[in-house]
Amino acid sequence: MTELRDAAMSSKAWPFEEARRVLKRVEKTPPEKGFVLFQTGYGPSGLPHIGTFGEVARTTMVRRAFEMISDIPTKLICFSDDMDGFRKVPTNLPNQDMLAEDLHLPLTRVRDPFGTHEGFAQHNNARLCAFLDSYGFEYEFASATDYYTSGRFDEMLLTALERFDKIMAIMLPTLGAERQATYSPFLPVSPKTGKVLQVPTLERNVAAGTIVYEEPDGERVEIPVTGGNVKMQWKPDWALRWAALGVDYEMSGKDLIDSVTQSAKICRALGQTPPESLSYELFNDETGQKISKSKGNGLSMEEWLTYAAPESLQYFMYQKPKTAKRLYFDVIPKAVDEYHQQLRAFPDQDQKAQLANPVFHIHGHDVPDSNMVVPFAMLLNLASVSGAEDKDTLWGFIRRYAPDASPETHSDLDAAAGFAVRYYEDFVRPEKTYRAPTEQERAALTDLRDRLAVWDGGLDAEDLQSMVFAVGKDHEFEPLRAWFTALYEVLLGASQGPRFGGFIALYGVDETVALIDRALAGDLA
Repeated sequence: MTELRDAAMSSKAWPFEEARRVLKRVEKTPPEKGFVLFQTGYGPSGLPHIGTFGEVARTTMVRRAFEMISDIPTKLICFSDDMDGFRKVPTNLPNQDMLAEDLHLPLTRVRDPFGTHEGFAQHNNARLCAFLDSYGFEYEFASATDYYTSGRFDEMLLTALERFDKIMAIMLPTLGAERQATYSPFLPVSPKTGKVLQVPTLERNVAAGTIVYEEPDGERVEIPVTGGNVKMQWKPDWALRWAALGVDYEMSGKDLIDSVTQSAKICRALGQTPPESLSYELFNDETGQKISKSKGNGLSMEEWLTYAAPESLQYFMYQKPKTAKRLYFDVIPKAVDEYHQQLRAFPDQDQKAQLANPVFHIHGHDVPDSNMVVPFAMLLNLASVSGAEDKDTLWGFIRRYAPDASPETHSDLDAAAGFAVRYYEDFVRPEKTYRAPTEQERAALTDLRDRLAVWDGGLDAEDLQSMVFAVGKDHEFEPLRAWFTALYEVLLGASQGPRFGGFIALYGVDETVALIDRALAGDLA
């Protein structure tokens, strides 16, 4: 083993911990298919959301970690359950009446409400692939409709028919009495209506590979379980996929723990070993509700990229997958700045620390340098006080603060300046609330203004921060944090903000004096 592989084998970073579980699974008996198969699942019953992206991003991190500790080839499949019946019309889609007419059809046969693709699932699949491609993920897209109709699942479907009673014995105890009476692991696709039917299996002919069921009009119909004539129920379907493809690793949300348990039992009943799995915590919206495709709440992938570079989203996804997170617009600035902090730290870290650094799991061995000489949070405050309507306005301040920086040489910073203006306009400006200073705060602000008016110490952020700190001490703010809160609320119209010395250095000493004068005159509040 190389030194790097040894370090990876002992790293406590969660992708390496997951990778070692996969290695333990295959190291004694390498997979007959010739590679280790990682899988992510996606249900195209609604528009792709950020949780889907997170699953692909995190699984990719585990896959890369595995490739560092093993020479066995790998493959990642992004599997779309697009043969599932269309059960509910998402509220965030156009053409609601048209979609309602297509309820219970396979998702690939539901008409596209946007009118751009052959069907609704095809539209959603295309959007997902375009987004994943833009990140450069290496994956193979798989469609349930294609796999069922092409015969790739036929052999395992016949095994499921043969072991029907074993599957029922696993599933029935998990269901209520009413559901038990009608449950079957096979969902016929009606040759009459094209709809996916939730009906009991009345007869089975294992030798012929067929089942008999009853149509809603009372007619008894016999169909093969192969060739796309049936689809498996959700948990048996997941197990079928694992068994037929030989999936070695798949993560899923905490809400699917029971599904993983039952699907694993069914996979064993089909004669195969279920994959290693990780149950991650769910994302919540701004109110603490679980993000849902059908509700369209929380953040979409496209919305995140409206306000920040894609790497910041991957950074957010890396953080503590087993911890629940709010996923709303206000997490973006923090994610951007923390991502660049990690980039700056990476070159000076030892190998152990580098393998635990999130940017290694985002970029692999090609970790870029950060040229964000101004934090994103600072850019937001600069946009606020300057009234910037475009990034060129911000660059006027940035160039004075960092004379060597330019849009051409600092592409990250240039992009962030544009994102900051957009974010400020949409989220900060509507929420800005200035207040008048108290008597103590007014005295301190006047003192700060007077010290800045005669300041000859240049634009050193630390020297300016020390001076601001000294003003707060001299005016006996207790705790001292209350002084900085006053600066933010009185001068910036926000409850929190940047290191104020750095803000002065960026915005300018004279400009800050003028800002304080406006606040003292009551022009802001």
